[in-house]
Amino acid sequence: MANINEIAKLAGVSVTTVSRVLNNHKYVSDEKRSAVQKVIAEMDYTPNKNAVDLIRRETRMIGVIIPYNNNQAFDQLLHGVLNVSIENDYSVTVLPTKYNKDKELEYLAMLKNKLLDGIIITSRSNEWESIIPFTNYGPVVCCEYTEHPEIGCSYIDRYASYLEAFQYLKEKGHSRVAITRGRGMESISTRQTLDAYKDTFGELPSELHISDCYSVEDGYQAGKQLLNLDARPTAIYANGDEVAGGIYMYAQSIHLKVPHDIAIMGQENQPIGVGLGLSSVDHQLIKVGEQAFDLIMSKLKHKIEIPYQIIHRSSI
Repeated sequence: MANINEIAKLAGVSVTTVSRVLNNHKYVSDEKRSAVQKVIAEMDYTPNKNAVDLIRRETRMIGVIIPYNNNQAFDQLLHGVLNVSIENDYSVTVLPTKYNKDKELEYLAMLKNKLLDGIIITSRSNEWESIIPFTNYGPVVCCEYTEHPEIGCSYIDRYASYLEAFQYLKEKGHSRVAITRGRGMESISTRQTLDAYKDTFGELPSELHISDCYSVEDGYQAGKQLLNLDARPTAIYANGDEVAGGIYMYAQSIHLKVPHDIAIMGQENQPIGVGLGLSSVDHQLIKVGEQAFDLIMSKLKHKIEIPYQIIHRSSI
């Protein structure tokens, strides 16, 4: 296989010029660039990526720590990252954890080993004290608010969004409101949901609280459990539009009318919610992901709040 010295000799240029062409350096004349590219094509030369990365001192690759890859909310965050990574000629490596703390730290160590230029954490399982040391090796950005000065964040005010959603339901005459959620109390969003509920309606009755809901199927089962209570709720706040869609489907199966018999509100303004006319709290997660990538690119540690929206449709 040809090497960079042979390319330089055949093109009649210096090794430095070949290196500049390989790294898309702008200070190379069109004539010399053309000569080098012609020889590269003739020799079918492929540069050693690790060597190029060492020259650049960057990999042009970032990692996105994501708990699950079949969750609409995390998919939206990743979609936002990919939107701007393509525009900036960066590659993205998806790092699924299933909330395994050791796996998360293993991924963060890729910064120390110079395998990534930065890492975006969409949702974490470790405490900040375990994560912050890795910021010595590259930028770490998260998709939740943190006061730590070493961590940049792109986030939404989830508590405010939940509070506004519950107050809206209360204004519509609902006082017996059920909720579904995903993770347990270790989840910040779960705690914020429960705090907003308590501040609006008081203590949440245990029978109106269903956990481990992520999909349409989970929503259908949650609907079966909630809508067959002796004193069923008059409204349900679901932790995703897919879950809300499953609840809607079960309600239809037992001939309940939405919103006359049961009001339903979801999250994240997903296609199923649009199709079924479900009201939704849109946390604009695509924008959160886009902003997170911008923070990685700029190496800034700013705290950027993305505004949420309440989408009003016919389910309430």
